[in-house]
Amino acid sequence: MSKKIQAIRGMNDLLPEDSDLWTFVERTIADLFISYGYKNIRTPVVEKTDTFCRAIGQATDIVEKEMYSWNEANGDSLSLRPEGTAGCVRMMIEHNLPREGIQKVFYQGAMFRHERPQKGRYRQFHQAGLEVFGASDAKVDAELMMMTHSLWQKLGLTNVTLEINTLGSSEARKSFRDILVTYFSAHKNLLDEDSLRRLETNPLRILDSKNKDMQSLINGAPKLMEHLDDESEKHFEKFKTYLNALDIDFVINTRLVRGLDYYNRTVFEWTTQDLGAQGTICAGGRYDGLVEKMGGKPTTAVGLAIGLERLILLMEEQVIAIKTKQISIYIITPSDDAQLKSMQIASLLHDAIAEVIIYNDISLGSLKSQFKKADKAGADFALILGEEELSNGQVSIKPLKSQEPQQTLSLDKAIKYFKDYT
Repeated sequence: MSKKIQAIRGMNDLLPEDSDLWTFVERTIADLFISYGYKNIRTPVVEKTDTFCRAIGQATDIVEKEMYSWNEANGDSLSLRPEGTAGCVRMMIEHNLPREGIQKVFYQGAMFRHERPQKGRYRQFHQAGLEVFGASDAKVDAELMMMTHSLWQKLGLTNVTLEINTLGSSEARKSFRDILVTYFSAHKNLLDEDSLRRLETNPLRILDSKNKDMQSLINGAPKLMEHLDDESEKHFEKFKTYLNALDIDFVINTRLVRGLDYYNRTVFEWTTQDLGAQGTICAGGRYDGLVEKMGGKPTTAVGLAIGLERLILLMEEQVIAIKTKQISIYIITPSDDAQLKSMQIASLLHDAIAEVIIYNDISLGSLKSQFKKADKAGADFALILGEEELSNGQVSIKPLKSQEPQQTLSLDKAIKYFKDYT
């Protein structure tokens, strides 16, 4: 007997029973982003490895340990994308899009990182991301917060906190880096292995360490907020003013540095206590120097990414029922004579009603078994095509989620009934 084929560890199937929730979340996100004037884009899942090395930074966990990379026969090194911003920036440069003015774009898709799978952290995961190119004012930073705040409300989420910080300019950060190295070097005996490595490569990441034994040392470290350049300080104050005007609560987290090298000025995370260690569901910030670093003309930029697996987990944890305007109808056909008519009616219903799901029974089972399947599908109504209905040119409508009585109508009146219901 051959061995059963299974999915790769950390790369999960989406089962039919879960698809309604995923579809609802993805559609809600896309509709919201479009309503703010953002345009959908798609970039390849595979890019040249250098695209990510230049964007994310060589001294990051992603580039050092987590990318799926391989060499082609011609010598090119290619990688599965571990995040969405680098490919988006590459696209902007290659097609010279910032020349056409401010670019507001969004994407959804799979990302890949080779790490130890755990709840809310997988090797293949999905993100929805927003990127804005060519806008330098803190107003656009606040717009991203306004949009995500609105999204949580539309999804019914609670217990979500906005944490913000500023990393200042690249010059201020370089100066602060020396101060931080001096501080941690004086306490090398208290640093763990990861932090000792980061002391040489990316000392700001030490501030983000989750090692409980190092927390008092980190709490006593110098604060970047106290070494900001004037322009970054003004930008941050303006950002906070917008958030206050929008009644968006926030917490300033001076240890929030993000894990990628390209960030500057505003950084943020939306977090929750309901998912344990993997509590960040959305994160991002400014990366004003990245387009130029990757070979484009100097272009300011800001963006965010939402982890869809974690967002779904949070909705399940908070037991949020999805709300949809869709009406679902199960067409019940007790006889062979009704099959052709059922197809015609299904086509008419799809054409007449924008938000409709039609279940057209194809099993030719008994009336009782078809009603059981209608209940299992969660249909709102059963539309019955019995012999009497067929001979009279009518249909019967039976509500399945209320105590309303069954009624028999002409097809035109039935379609109007369903349209009025939606």
